Amino acid sequence: MRVVIAGGHGKIALLLAEQLTERGDTPVALIRNPDHADDVRAVGAEPVQVDLEATTPDDLATHLAGADAVVFAAGAGPNSGAERKRSVDRDAALLLADAAAVAGVRRYLLVSSMGAENPPSEADDDSVWGSYLRAKAEAEQGVRGRDLDATILRPGVLTDEPATGRVRLAEQPVGHEEVTRADVATTLIALLDAPATIGRTLELINGTEPLGTAIDDLGGRTGPSVHGG
Repeated sequence: MRVVIAGGHGKIALLLAEQLTERGDTPVALIRNPDHADDVRAVGAEPVQVDLEATTPDDLATHLAGADAVVFAAGAGPNSGAERKRSVDRDAALLLADAAAVAGVRRYLLVSSMGAENPPSEADDDSVWGSYLRAKAEAEQGVRGRDLDATILRPGVLTDEPATGRVRLAEQPVGHEEVTRADVATTLIALLDAPATIGRTLELINGTEPLGTAIDDLGGRTGPSVHGG
């Protein structure tokens, strides 16, 4: 499976690329900074330099040709302001969706955020965090409104601890608790293989249930996958 990852130098993206490579897939990492190319090559990904804030759907679509799926794992970063939350966390997510449609790539995974289900209004909260949640909410809404096989994943508080393989994954709120980035990456791969999760918005934290069981509980591993089998 060829998987194109937007935000390819991020922590989740690098873990995702590494895990995809280990199982024999072909990850492609979209990066803005050419200095990051060696890092993505080190985890087995193919680097593609593109600025998601300065391209068009048609141009981006050329980099998605032949892909089986795209994953939006980009983010403006913790030190960015409200404007970049909109231009990256919202606009770039929608740009990738539009480019996927042009390229004929139906499977789309969006890494979102808890709190996006009910973001504060600008009048109630004009902070950068409020802007971030609104950007994520608008990205979710826009992706849902496009003709794609999309799944939205809202992880909890991200940590760099080793993967546990045990999660709580559900369509209803699961509590704003911790989840390792490695477990997020593993969950994204499981979702790629779970076509019954298309059209769903899922929340994820670490828990007690094995990931495979959590996917099965969603009815996830039924029907054809993006592998075509």
